[in-house]
Amino acid sequence: MTTYLLKVIFTFCLIVSCYSCKKELKKSAVIAPEGMVWVETKTFLKGAKEGDQYAMKREKPAHEVKVDGFFIDQTEVTNKQFRKFVDETRYITLAEKPIDWNVMKKDLPPNTPKPHDSILQPGSLVFNKNVNAVINMNNYIQWWTWKVGASWKHPYGPKSSIEGKDDYPVVHIALEDALAYCKWANRSLPTEAQWESAAQGTNESTIFTWGNDAEKLNRNANTWQGQFPIKNEAKDGFSFIAPVKSFSPNSIGLYDMLGNVWELTSDFFNVNYYNNIDTSSPLVNPTGAKTSYSPSNPYQSELVIKGGSFLCHASYCASFRISARMGTSFDSASDHTGFRTVARPGMLINTIDN
Repeated sequence: MTTYLLKVIFTFCLIVSCYSCKKELKKSAVIAPEGMVWVETKTFLKGAKEGDQYAMKREKPAHEVKVDGFFIDQTEVTNKQFRKFVDETRYITLAEKPIDWNVMKKDLPPNTPKPHDSILQPGSLVFNKNVNAVINMNNYIQWWTWKVGASWKHPYGPKSSIEGKDDYPVVHIALEDALAYCKWANRSLPTEAQWESAAQGTNESTIFTWGNDAEKLNRNANTWQGQFPIKNEAKDGFSFIAPVKSFSPNSIGLYDMLGNVWELTSDFFNVNYYNNIDTSSPLVNPTGAKTSYSPSNPYQSELVIKGGSFLCHASYCASFRISARMGTSFDSASDHTGFRTVARPGMLINTIDN
């Protein structure tokens, strides 16, 4: 009987020991990649916060969501990181590819006239730094220029370069470019809910990444100061795009979640999405609207972009807030839009076979 009891006790201890070892192996197998931060599982208020004077209709109503833990890049993907991807894959971005008018016109209003062939050349949208006057703030063509030859390697046109700018966010990135990078890096674009969870950090329901004090904007984000789009007084130290980590991180160590460059997400942009969801209980790991809809761009599918950019000003878009959300078409690229990536623990676990 004594021998039997000893065997039972020994077997039980062995099972417990093996189980503990297995748990430790699984725990130790999840390693945060260099340059990424862990965002804890949490339930939080997504959308416009109480007291936000800049909140737009498409950010309301605020609603609770629960997002499982994930890893996210500390910064936007940089020129250095994107160059490594291109060097290894020989990837060519959308801005560098020839334009097919027959494909392009499918996303435009019927009977849109074909532009001159000199315009239908590889290029991208570049902010016009020489605007002297604006007649109508609703006409953004006044401060945007289609620049032939502009791309991630030549952000302001063929005569510009990114030499010496390894630590700047890569820009002129369309959706297909970001997804190609994600596939190479074994990452994904964040959902809008993941992005907001990361931006909030350890805070609860704040308007900005640092809290609710708008007076701290210039110390915490690269945005526009002065008369937009005519004169930037650069009170934050930068007239245009800035290197990553130029401002203090949020409470969990993420840089430039507000300002500098807009960031792509994986969600469809739909101005009616928040009005059509059931807010009676928290949404769990939401992935956004099923379809895209924007009355200002009804012929194209759009993605949600977050965080605002160096062009954001209170008199225009005021998107230097966590809840701010705008849309960008799948094939759109510009010198103020970039991205960062996320990874679920399952992407990073190395399975140890017997």
